[in-house]
Amino acid sequence: MLAAALLWGTTGTAAALAPGVGSLAVGAAAMGVGGLLQAAAALHGMRAHRAGLAAPWRTLAVAAAAVAVYPLAFYTSMRLAGVAVGTVVSIGSAPMAAALVERAIDRQPLSRRWALGATAGVLGVLALAIARTGTAEPATGAVGARPLLGIALGLLAGLTYALYSWGAARVMRGGLPSRPVMGAIFGLGGVLLLPVLLLTGAPIVATWPNFAAVAYLAAVPMFLGYVLFGRGLAAVPASTATTLSLLEPAVAAVIAVLVLHERLPALGWVGTGVLLASLVVLTADPGRQHPDTASTPSPPPPREVQSVPQARRRSDRRPTRQATRPTRSAESAVPTGPPVRQRGDLGRREVPSTARFVPRGLSGHRRSG
Repeated sequence: MLAAALLWGTTGTAAALAPGVGSLAVGAAAMGVGGLLQAAAALHGMRAHRAGLAAPWRTLAVAAAAVAVYPLAFYTSMRLAGVAVGTVVSIGSAPMAAALVERAIDRQPLSRRWALGATAGVLGVLALAIARTGTAEPATGAVGARPLLGIALGLLAGLTYALYSWGAARVMRGGLPSRPVMGAIFGLGGVLLLPVLLLTGAPIVATWPNFAAVAYLAAVPMFLGYVLFGRGLAAVPASTATTLSLLEPAVAAVIAVLVLHERLPALGWVGTGVLLASLVVLTADPGRQHPDTASTPSPPPPREVQSVPQARRRSDRRPTRQATRPTRSAESAVPTGPPVRQRGDLGRREVPSTARFVPRGLSGHRRSG
């Protein structure tokens, strides 16, 4: 995830190095061609798992539509509000949007710490908007200074980023590998972007610098970056994945200031710091990562512990039955007095003088004799 964020941090600067190409053309070429490359690389896996990919087709369709909208909003946001602000707003708002999507669709509870982090994130975005309005010049190639519209498009980019991250993670939780899932989502999104590329992409092939910049965007950040992102998304939820990608705006801001010589006011840096701090709070929230742990009661004791009293009751009954058996046999075998003679039809024989085992008629006869 962090390696993907490092690659994504170069997208704004690379797009600014092609000033003759419009933001729609840059977004359609970068994500469209990169998505088709992902589909081609995962073609074998997509064929092997076509039945599993066909089952959640609604989720795949929503994620693919978000993939198609995201680059158009993202690159236009950077063109209108500047590389640093556009990247920070787009990527910085994605974790909060992902948490809201998981809450609305998956019914995942939101903790108090998440509410604190989300509030701080909104304040950071507002600080960036105030600092950018009227003080900073538009980015290279912009037709007019419209930073508020750029920030609004950045929020739309953050929402669509959260949507396709959530959709991909949800399909992967069904047991499918990351490569065919990412290939299907980004391949379909690339197909949706082809008409936009055909309508706006003529300046890309007009000069070699434009072509080189767009080719780099399609091959490195969009293709390789999202391959790494898909592998990380298979192990963590969408809210965590989008939070880990917060390294991107930091990289983009530093590159924009150092390479493109953009000027970010002090309030903008404060807003960036508040936004990143709020997302650190979201990352450290155990309630968001393990929502079931806090609400699940402690499990009952093991069955062996519960069966101990029953075992004791059974063991208490066994000695009672065993103690009565030797008592009867011992009393019948051991005589308690001198032998007496008993008259019979064929003679006399000696028997123990135990009144307990002598019949009552014979006992009375003995006393009378």
